[in-house]
Amino acid sequence: MLFRKPSALLVLALLLALPIQAAAKASLPEFADLAEHAGKAVVNISTVKTAPATNPLQEFLKNQPNSPFRDFFDQFMGNMPMQPRKMSALGSGFVISADGYVATNNHVIADADQITVKLQENGKEYPAKIVGRDPETDLALLKIEAGDNLPVLSFGDSDSLRVGEWVMAIGNPFGLGHTVTAGIVSAKGRIIGQGAFDNFIQTDASINPGNSGGPLIDLDGRVIGINTAIIASGQGIGFAIPSNMAAKILDQLKSGKTPKRGWLGVTIQGVDENTAKALGLPGAKGALVSAVSPGDPADKAGVKAGDVILKVNGEPVEDSAALLRTIAGMAPGEKATLGIWRQGKEISRKVTLEERGPNIAAMERGQGQGGPQAKEQAAEEIGVTVRPVSPQEARALGMDKPQGLVITGVREGSPASQSDVRPGDVVLEANQNPVSSVAEFQKIVREDGKKRGVVMLLLKRQGRNIFRTIGLE
Repeated sequence: MLFRKPSALLVLALLLALPIQAAAKASLPEFADLAEHAGKAVVNISTVKTAPATNPLQEFLKNQPNSPFRDFFDQFMGNMPMQPRKMSALGSGFVISADGYVATNNHVIADADQITVKLQENGKEYPAKIVGRDPETDLALLKIEAGDNLPVLSFGDSDSLRVGEWVMAIGNPFGLGHTVTAGIVSAKGRIIGQGAFDNFIQTDASINPGNSGGPLIDLDGRVIGINTAIIASGQGIGFAIPSNMAAKILDQLKSGKTPKRGWLGVTIQGVDENTAKALGLPGAKGALVSAVSPGDPADKAGVKAGDVILKVNGEPVEDSAALLRTIAGMAPGEKATLGIWRQGKEISRKVTLEERGPNIAAMERGQGQGGPQAKEQAAEEIGVTVRPVSPQEARALGMDKPQGLVITGVREGSPASQSDVRPGDVVLEANQNPVSSVAEFQKIVREDGKKRGVVMLLLKRQGRNIFRTIGLE
């Protein structure tokens, strides 16, 4: 009997655990039917492109002018003709209409001479033509002639997606066609430096090279994202373009239109706690205007450098990326009301948007030096030395006349160095007051800066205006 009691207790514990295990199993999603249904509309995409003819040894010797092999190579092999190379690549996509329109990433088919789409259901391959591309959002639309009864996937609402929801990815990782992986939505609104319109869905569903262009699917079988990027050094971290953005762009491409985006004509940056404090803002939100392009919509509407755009048509602007996406999502010619924080109070400005052009990121480069220079003087409170801008420097910076102070030195470990102020920066304003002399600058730092506990500098760096806020406490 002494040996039977533990056995009875063990049996009882197992019996009690069975309902718990059954409940846990019941709470997990079932992916088999979803994969079977959705997978029929997912395609494999293979491309062939021509790479320029190169000789690795020749490229190496170009950078080795004193190499003893240089003359030998030039004499006997320098004129040897090189043949262009054919390079193949693999990606994914999915059918969005029964008559053969296929969505994918732009980088999957960029510069391709030949594009082939392979269907899952019958294994047949079809040549594809490019209907349209949008490099800024990394989207592309293809068309195949495979009848008018293809299985399709429809788009869901990515805005209503919640972090923690189950999702499934289908694609062609490493050439392993129609691989299914599952996970959850790890985050939304990720900015990863891929482009101006970063707003990615992050997921831990395994995404690898070859998954690009494939769908990220919710449990209702709707596409809520297009898989597009990974972090090479990470595992379980993938990114997808939100479906609401993708569907709008793809509709424009399908109708033969080039996506057109609104343009405000400002250079913007984020607002941190110190900047908010310097401006008297109640919180670190909005987009700080560091420069306004002359003649562009913002300039016509009276927007100024130092303004913080808090709202667009009454909707809050969380940060600079949100403002960029909001304006780009509007059509050229559309009118918008901007809620702006200026000099301690909120004002509004009405603006008529223009079209975002292809070369908006072009910036003037260089800050040439030369000629006699004024004596350097220090602003010890923030740890910089400055002097007036010379006429030669003003011309190199594109100024009509010399203005501001050039920073000639930044003390290591000083408040300025900790706020990313650099030698060569030109101080145009301090706490929103134009700076024309060293004495004026020192007075602002020592009086107004001490009172506020911060000094916000408007700097010109490599042809563009930026703000840097320096804490004095």
